[in-house]
Amino acid sequence: MVPELHLPVRAAAPRGVPHTRADIDAVARECRRLVTKRALLAAGVAMVPVPGLDWLTDVGVLIRLIPQINRAFGLTPEQIERLAPDRRVVVYKAISAGGSLVIGRVVTQNLVLRMLRLVGVRLTTQQAAKFVPLAGQAVSAALTFSALKYVCEQHIRQCMDVARQLALPAPQPAK
Repeated sequence: MVPELHLPVRAAAPRGVPHTRADIDAVARECRRLVTKRALLAAGVAMVPVPGLDWLTDVGVLIRLIPQINRAFGLTPEQIERLAPDRRVVVYKAISAGGSLVIGRVVTQNLVLRMLRLVGVRLTTQQAAKFVPLAGQAVSAALTFSALKYVCEQHIRQCMDVARQLALPAPQPAK
Protein backbone atom coordinates (compact mmCIF):
# COMPACT_ATOMS: atom_id res chain seq x y z
CA MET A 1 0.00 0.00 0.00
CA VAL A 2 1.36 3.42 -0.97
CA PRO A 3 1.14 6.04 1.79
CA GLU A 4 -0.86 9.16 0.98
CA LEU A 5 0.79 12.53 0.87
CA HIS A 6 0.10 14.47 4.10
CA LEU A 7 0.66 18.15 3.68
CA PRO A 8 0.27 21.08 6.03
CA VAL A 9 -2.93 22.89 5.17
CA ARG A 10 -4.10 26.02 6.92
CA ALA A 11 -7.61 26.13 8.31
CA ALA A 12 -8.42 29.02 5.95
CA ALA A 13 -7.69 26.82 2.94
CA PRO A 14 -10.79 24.70 2.34
CA ARG A 15 -10.47 21.33 0.60
CA GLY A 16 -6.68 21.38 0.84
CA VAL A 17 -6.21 24.01 -1.88
CA PRO A 18 -3.11 26.10 -1.12
CA HIS A 19 -4.10 29.78 -1.26
CA THR A 20 -0.92 31.63 -0.43
CA ARG A 21 2.47 31.54 -2.09
CA ALA A 22 3.95 30.19 1.16
CA ASP A 23 1.41 27.33 1.16
CA ILE A 24 2.12 26.61 -2.50
CA ASP A 25 5.87 26.47 -1.81
CA ALA A 26 5.30 24.18 1.20
CA VAL A 27 3.15 21.83 -0.89
CA ALA A 28 5.80 21.80 -3.63
CA ARG A 29 8.54 20.91 -1.11
CA GLU A 30 6.50 18.01 0.26
CA CYS A 31 5.69 16.78 -3.24
CA ARG A 32 9.37 16.92 -4.21
CA ARG A 33 10.30 14.87 -1.12
CA LEU A 34 7.73 12.26 -2.04
CA VAL A 35 8.91 12.22 -5.67
CA THR A 36 12.51 11.66 -4.54
CA LYS A 37 11.46 8.71 -2.35
CA ARG A 38 9.44 7.11 -5.13
CA ALA A 39 12.14 7.75 -7.76
CA LEU A 40 14.69 6.05 -5.48
CA LEU A 41 12.35 3.08 -5.15
CA ALA A 42 11.95 2.88 -8.93
CA ALA A 43 15.73 3.20 -9.38
CA GLY A 44 16.20 0.24 -7.07
CA VAL A 45 13.82 -1.82 -9.19
CA ALA A 46 15.66 -0.67 -12.34
CA MET A 47 18.79 -2.39 -11.06
CA VAL A 48 17.06 -5.76 -11.31
CA PRO A 49 18.06 -7.21 -14.69
CA VAL A 50 14.54 -8.19 -15.75
CA PRO A 51 13.51 -6.50 -19.01
CA GLY A 52 10.30 -4.51 -18.73
CA LEU A 53 10.04 -4.63 -14.93
CA ASP A 54 11.36 -1.10 -14.62
CA TRP A 55 8.86 0.24 -17.18
CA LEU A 56 6.01 -1.35 -15.25
CA THR A 57 7.37 0.16 -12.04
CA ASP A 58 7.79 3.61 -13.62
CA VAL A 59 4.23 3.59 -14.93
CA GLY A 60 2.89 2.30 -11.61
CA VAL A 61 4.78 4.94 -9.64
CA LEU A 62 3.54 7.75 -11.88
CA ILE A 63 -0.06 6.50 -11.91
CA ARG A 64 -0.06 6.82 -8.11
CA LEU A 65 2.20 9.85 -7.75
CA ILE A 66 0.66 12.28 -10.27
CA PRO A 67 -2.83 12.16 -8.69
CA GLN A 68 -1.26 12.67 -5.24
CA ILE A 69 0.51 15.78 -6.51
CA ASN A 70 -2.72 17.01 -8.11
CA ARG A 71 -4.60 16.39 -4.85
CA ALA A 72 -1.96 18.22 -2.82
CA PHE A 73 -2.36 21.29 -5.03
CA GLY A 74 -6.16 21.02 -5.08
CA LEU A 75 -6.17 20.17 -8.78
CA THR A 76 -7.95 16.83 -9.07
CA PRO A 77 -11.03 16.88 -11.30
CA GLU A 78 -13.26 16.67 -8.20
CA GLN A 79 -11.48 19.54 -6.43
CA ILE A 80 -11.65 21.74 -9.51
CA GLU A 81 -15.38 21.09 -9.89
CA ARG A 82 -15.93 22.28 -6.29
CA LEU A 83 -14.37 25.68 -7.04
CA ALA A 84 -16.48 28.73 -7.69
CA PRO A 85 -17.21 29.10 -11.41
CA ASP A 86 -14.91 32.13 -11.83
CA ARG A 87 -12.05 30.28 -10.10
CA ARG A 88 -12.70 27.20 -12.22
CA VAL A 89 -12.29 29.32 -15.37
CA VAL A 90 -8.94 30.58 -14.02
CA VAL A 91 -7.80 26.98 -13.46
CA TYR A 92 -8.83 25.76 -16.91
CA LYS A 93 -7.20 28.76 -18.61
CA ALA A 94 -3.98 28.19 -16.66
CA ILE A 95 -4.02 24.47 -17.46
CA SER A 96 -4.49 25.07 -21.18
CA ALA A 97 -1.87 27.85 -21.24
CA GLY A 98 0.64 25.59 -19.47
CA GLY A 99 0.00 22.64 -21.79
CA SER A 100 -0.41 20.17 -18.96
CA LEU A 101 -1.43 16.63 -19.83
CA VAL A 102 -2.48 15.59 -16.34
CA ILE A 103 -3.67 18.53 -14.23
CA GLY A 104 -7.38 18.22 -13.61
CA ARG A 105 -7.63 14.89 -15.40
CA VAL A 106 -7.99 11.30 -14.35
CA VAL A 107 -4.53 9.80 -14.71
CA THR A 108 -4.55 6.67 -16.86
CA GLN A 109 -1.84 4.34 -18.08
CA ASN A 110 -2.04 5.86 -21.59
CA LEU A 111 -1.62 9.35 -20.18
CA VAL A 112 1.43 8.27 -18.17
CA LEU A 113 2.94 6.62 -21.25
CA ARG A 114 2.53 9.91 -23.14
CA MET A 115 4.37 11.68 -20.32
CA LEU A 116 7.15 9.10 -20.37
CA ARG A 117 7.66 9.72 -24.08
CA LEU A 118 9.03 13.12 -23.00
CA VAL A 119 12.01 11.25 -21.62
CA GLY A 120 11.90 8.38 -24.11
CA VAL A 121 15.54 8.56 -25.15
CA ARG A 122 16.68 8.25 -21.54
CA LEU A 123 14.45 5.27 -20.91
CA THR A 124 15.45 3.54 -24.16
CA THR A 125 19.10 3.98 -23.19
CA GLN A 126 18.23 2.68 -19.76
CA GLN A 127 16.76 -0.52 -21.23
CA ALA A 128 19.88 -1.11 -23.34
CA ALA A 129 22.20 -0.36 -20.43
CA LYS A 130 20.61 -3.08 -18.29
CA PHE A 131 22.38 -5.77 -20.26
CA VAL A 132 25.86 -4.54 -19.32
CA PRO A 133 26.66 -6.24 -16.00
CA LEU A 134 26.79 -3.99 -12.90
CA ALA A 135 27.79 -0.70 -14.55
CA GLY A 136 24.85 -0.95 -16.93
CA GLN A 137 22.46 -1.62 -14.08
CA ALA A 138 23.80 1.42 -12.21
CA VAL A 139 23.32 3.55 -15.35
CA SER A 140 19.83 2.13 -15.71
CA ALA A 141 18.99 3.08 -12.12
CA ALA A 142 20.40 6.59 -12.55
CA LEU A 143 18.42 7.13 -15.75
CA THR A 144 15.21 5.88 -14.14
CA PHE A 145 15.71 8.19 -11.17
CA SER A 146 16.44 11.22 -13.33
CA ALA A 147 13.58 10.52 -15.75
CA LEU A 148 10.99 10.23 -12.97
CA LYS A 149 12.36 13.30 -11.21
CA TYR A 150 12.21 15.25 -14.47
CA VAL A 151 8.64 14.25 -15.33
CA CYS A 152 7.39 14.92 -11.82
CA GLU A 153 9.29 18.21 -11.47
CA GLN A 154 7.67 19.45 -14.67
CA HIS A 155 4.27 18.46 -13.28
CA ILE A 156 4.93 20.12 -9.92
CA ARG A 157 5.96 23.34 -11.68
CA GLN A 158 2.80 23.29 -13.77
CA CYS A 159 0.70 22.73 -10.64
CA MET A 160 2.50 25.59 -8.90
CA ASP A 161 1.79 27.89 -11.85
CA VAL A 162 -1.91 27.02 -11.77
CA ALA A 163 -2.07 27.37 -7.97
CA ARG A 164 -0.36 30.77 -8.17
CA GLN A 165 -2.99 31.87 -10.66
CA LEU A 166 -5.62 30.94 -8.07
CA ALA A 167 -3.67 32.67 -5.31
CA LEU A 168 -3.89 35.99 -7.13
CA PRO A 169 -6.80 38.14 -6.01
CA ALA A 170 -9.96 37.62 -8.03
CA PRO A 171 -10.56 40.35 -10.63
CA GLN A 172 -12.70 43.18 -9.24
CA PRO A 173 -15.66 44.40 -11.31
CA ALA A 174 -15.17 47.78 -12.95
CA LYS A 175 -16.88 50.69 -11.24
